[in-house]
Amino acid sequence: MTQATDDTLPAPGAHERLAMYERMLLIRRVEERLGADFKAGRLIAGVHLYSGQEAVGVGVCQHLGDSDWIASNHRGHGHFLAKGGDVRSMMAEIHAKATGVCKGMGGTMHVADLGRGILGANGIVGGGISLICGAAFSQSLQGSGAVSVAFFGDGASTQGVMSEALNLSALWKLPMVFVCENNLYSEFSRSHTVVAGRIVDRAAAYGVPGVQIDGNDLDAVWEAAGQAVRRARAGEGPTFIEAFTYRMAGHVEAETGFLQGAQYRSSAEVQDWAARDPIARAGARLLELGQATAQQLAAVEVRVAAQVEDAVQFALDSPPPPAAQALEFMFA
Repeated sequence: MTQATDDTLPAPGAHERLAMYERMLLIRRVEERLGADFKAGRLIAGVHLYSGQEAVGVGVCQHLGDSDWIASNHRGHGHFLAKGGDVRSMMAEIHAKATGVCKGMGGTMHVADLGRGILGANGIVGGGISLICGAAFSQSLQGSGAVSVAFFGDGASTQGVMSEALNLSALWKLPMVFVCENNLYSEFSRSHTVVAGRIVDRAAAYGVPGVQIDGNDLDAVWEAAGQAVRRARAGEGPTFIEAFTYRMAGHVEAETGFLQGAQYRSSAEVQDWAARDPIARAGARLLELGQATAQQLAAVEVRVAAQVEDAVQFALDSPPPPAAQALEFMFA
């Protein structure tokens, strides 16, 4: 984690920026493979992909360590990998194998790794917000200096738990960061048709600092997250970040089956956002700053492709959970 002594964080160096680029590319290639494998009938369930939103998860998690906590949502693969989760064990979990990070019992929407500070993805809209509020309260009581981050979408911003978490985190100055990934859609509805007002303004009502940023700009995310994490570690309370981004995939990869040809967004809109691809922008920035060469970026692509293939093969070669495991993990 980069430290600073004034209000402006120093820009990430070549090593850090290249590492973030590689992590973003790993997320993208994993999601692309999962999308292709679902369409080919090789997965047991539909997957909600993070493609297009990689700069948010990576830019935030770059400031976090294993002692910091995050909670995710149904689109959780990207957050898991951004926080340093193991791609092999995540892939095995999605394939429901015994070597999965949750021993094959959680699946695509419940990848978690407590050793990495990943409280988990969550199928309940807004569910991670309350989990992280509790985690931040625990960290505050312990005085550990650790931080808790809640990732959620624009749809979750309308849940009642959002108001409750903002209220408690402000009252108790919890070391918490709210990160709203506003990808402009709540499932198949344009956000403005189901969400009233500006989402970031919800924070102002509780005296919580809020900022809107371009979520496809890695530098903008990295800077805003760095400031928020630093405030939280210093005991100054929560921050709310609304990051505007866009999912390049569908709401869920099975959606074509039940949309039956209906469309909720145009090809032109998707193409317009594809031109703002956060990975392409991060790569161009590396070249512009002279922090990487085209050959280095090509090497990253090769390395990531090998990781993805290795993870998939590991999942395919792994055994399914034993039947007796169905009675485990439910009671203490």
